[in-house]
Amino acid sequence: MAQAASTDAFVAFERVQKSYDGETLVVKDLNLSMPKGEFLTMLGPSGSGKTTCLMMLAGFETATYGEIKLDGTSINNIPPHKRGIGMVFQNYALFPHMSIAENLSFPLEVRGMSKSDREKKIKRALDMVQMGAFGGRRPAQLSGGQQQRVALARALVFEPELVLMDEPLGALDKQLRETLQFEITKLAHDLGITVVYVTHDQTEALTMSDRVAVFDDGRIQQLAPPDELYEKPQNSFVAQFIGENNTLQGVVEEINGNSCVVKLDSGDIIDAVPVNVSKKGERTKVSIRPERVEFNKERLKEDAHLLKATVKEFVYMGDIFRTRLSVAGNDDFVIKTRNAPDQRRLRPGEELEIGWLQEDCRALDA
Repeated sequence: MAQAASTDAFVAFERVQKSYDGETLVVKDLNLSMPKGEFLTMLGPSGSGKTTCLMMLAGFETATYGEIKLDGTSINNIPPHKRGIGMVFQNYALFPHMSIAENLSFPLEVRGMSKSDREKKIKRALDMVQMGAFGGRRPAQLSGGQQQRVALARALVFEPELVLMDEPLGALDKQLRETLQFEITKLAHDLGITVVYVTHDQTEALTMSDRVAVFDDGRIQQLAPPDELYEKPQNSFVAQFIGENNTLQGVVEEINGNSCVVKLDSGDIIDAVPVNVSKKGERTKVSIRPERVEFNKERLKEDAHLLKATVKEFVYMGDIFRTRLSVAGNDDFVIKTRNAPDQRRLRPGEELEIGWLQEDCRALDA
């Protein structure tokens, strides 16, 4: 679960709740702390509370209960323009009647900066996002990707310590989105700024973040670095929401320390790691990632439990092969194998046995 807010946190939410109607909580008792320089992504489906948290941090929404702190000071009652936070939105939010340089000049003028200082900072910010030659153009004369670079430069131009980004790459095509993902991450780390990033795109969250907070139903379901989130989900929601995942239903037969035996509803027996199950007879949903499933028995332990499988569909995806199987009553069980010279292509109708290393299979809440 979410870590408690600590005293040396740069950004801290302490027992924060938010209700729009006085009855339903869209954010429920949120505790979250971030050190300076961290790139943290709030990830979750629509309505999970992630954007509301970002808007409370920016000052566009007020917390119903609890405290939000920036560098140890409560900012609950400080208006947005006095918080010194940079913002990047999905729709760019550039002034159409101003040139690019004028758009960047605006936040500096508001802060009372001299013309020569403004010009230096504008040049530096545009150069950072490879838009140095476009200062004289209007937003309408730029592509979507160029406008988003300008929006990013405007958020960075007054050198804020904290930048908030709300789905900033959502309107861009796949290739450009991937390019900007790496550029934004590199820029954030090079400048040492703290970033809170909101998205519902899991790939974006995994590739860009130091840590990811997975939201559902107004709560953080898990807060962890990307690799831990993907490989060690703490509950069924996180396992299903992050990446592709296979699930099989069953009952815990026995638990012995860090291992358990699960009897699937099909009657098959498998080995798993007990994550949030604690006793024999408990219902569980086991989770196994497609790339961790093996049909080459030489790569499994001798005593590994195996399951019979029938190939339903083979899809060639270039770098990987994606094969859909029928396993233990589940017709949508997927395995992914690397497109290597010695890799066997499975054919529809083929019958085989599959298995996995016990530590790769997690017994989660039903």
